[in-house]
Amino acid sequence: MKTQLRGQIRQHVEQAISALREAGTLPADLATPDFVVERPKDRMHGDFSTNAAMLLARPAKSNPRALAQALVDALPANDDIAGVEIAGPGFLNFRLTPAAWQRQLSTVFAHGHCYGSNDGGGGRTAGVEYVSANPTGPLHVGHGRAGVIGDCIARVLAANGWNVKREFYYNDAGVQINNLAISTQARAKGLKPGDADWPADAYNGDYIADVAQAYLRGESVEIEGHVVAGKDDADDLDAIRQFAVAYLRREQNADLAAFGVSFDVYFLESSLYADGKVEETVRELTAHGHTYEEGGALWLRTTDFGDDKDRVMRKSDGTYTYFVPDVAYHLSKWQRGYVRAITELGADHHGSLARVKAGLQALEAGIPQDYPEYVLHQMVTVMRGGEEVKLSKRAGSYLTLRDLIDEAGADAVRWFLVARKPDSQLTFDIDLARSQSLDNPVYYVQLSHARICGLERQLVERGLAYDRANGLAQVPDLSDASLRDLLIDLSRYPEVVAIAGVQLEPHIIAAYLLELAQAFQTYYNDHQFLVDDADERDARLTLALAVRQVLANGLELLGVNAPEKM
Repeated sequence: MKTQLRGQIRQHVEQAISALREAGTLPADLATPDFVVERPKDRMHGDFSTNAAMLLARPAKSNPRALAQALVDALPANDDIAGVEIAGPGFLNFRLTPAAWQRQLSTVFAHGHCYGSNDGGGGRTAGVEYVSANPTGPLHVGHGRAGVIGDCIARVLAANGWNVKREFYYNDAGVQINNLAISTQARAKGLKPGDADWPADAYNGDYIADVAQAYLRGESVEIEGHVVAGKDDADDLDAIRQFAVAYLRREQNADLAAFGVSFDVYFLESSLYADGKVEETVRELTAHGHTYEEGGALWLRTTDFGDDKDRVMRKSDGTYTYFVPDVAYHLSKWQRGYVRAITELGADHHGSLARVKAGLQALEAGIPQDYPEYVLHQMVTVMRGGEEVKLSKRAGSYLTLRDLIDEAGADAVRWFLVARKPDSQLTFDIDLARSQSLDNPVYYVQLSHARICGLERQLVERGLAYDRANGLAQVPDLSDASLRDLLIDLSRYPEVVAIAGVQLEPHIIAAYLLELAQAFQTYYNDHQFLVDDADERDARLTLALAVRQVLANGLELLGVNAPEKM
């Protein structure tokens, strides 16, 4: 969106710098510094501020404040700038005219549900992988945090002009899947946890009994166009394995659907072996001279690419270590045209990241060094009544995502799981999430949206007219602090979306929405909306409806509903 006020200010400063070069005030060969245009923390200091003069002063051999004055004098005339002040050691503080804020308000309506979006990604493809849980049991709350962070990153990237592909990587091969099959077989044979013959590494949750009973009844499970049927044969371990994986994948998909999380691509780890991609990757690494044999094992020289030590690829028993299929998998993303690959994982995966990147570099396939990009989330602690909630009757050893959704609702769960920076520890208070109080941030934001919708209903009920064009034509009174704050917050939204996309931090959107809702509430408390004066009524309703639009846009990026009534 080319209407960002920050961008306009930056262009004016760049033009002033060019003018000073032409005038000889600045050296002709002096490069434009990487100055910032930012919102002052104290809004009394103006609408925008820049440090350009301070960065230019030393190379120009000039006093910062003197150079700041020269910049002010060289700024091109602009109807949007009411004044520029020099502050401190040489900051330039800009104040905008009422007309500039009028145009910004018009922009919200002109772009509607696209307000805040931009084309920065240029339609290039970004793959976002998230959740990627083993299909061995119900999803837990940590999977939920991964799901909402990944889903919101995908939404934010799409709003920043990226062609986003949402991807789920199923670890459907290896020891854990074998344990699932053995556990299900034991249940099918009538065993239960605690019995003498119960397998040592079996899964103990009650859901295993559900899977076993469905298998023995001969139920059919359809997953992505494939049908897997059970049968009355507790000795067919391979059939049990296939059925159990399909059954639990279907269960996980249902949990994610209830959570508003979906995917474009489901990628099976087993396909990497079936299609020979793992062997092909190993051959390429060997062909480029980055492997060696020692102790009967095949090693990758990951230290050549920044890892702290070399890593075993193929063990002496002929099996591959788990990072090898990860390298093959991320190579497939590159080959599928993913210019960017973003992988959302739990922080416990941190140790494997360097070796995957090293493996991709060792392939010498032109893959960027920062490929893939990782977003790591910390654990979630769930509290109820001041006490930690750990267990689920169904899962047996952890709290399931579905349990949390059933208690607090999908909107509250999504908000609370995404509203903190991913790498921060998160305490989820069920009592707060369920409360209909202004202390509950998601309730507060949704209530603000519903309250504005209520104003529209009251307008009709009272038989009053509303004219948006007239509302936009009214010159805002910038001496009204709550009005000015609300206009500033509305104008910040495109910047917030852009920053959230660059930093892959959707929690920034949640923080912004709460600030906007609070600013609206302050304005709402200070002003009557359905007044007799048509100009006043139109102006205030227009402002409120702009807030409603931005709240709805932001909530959409978080996958949270924007209710019209509460």
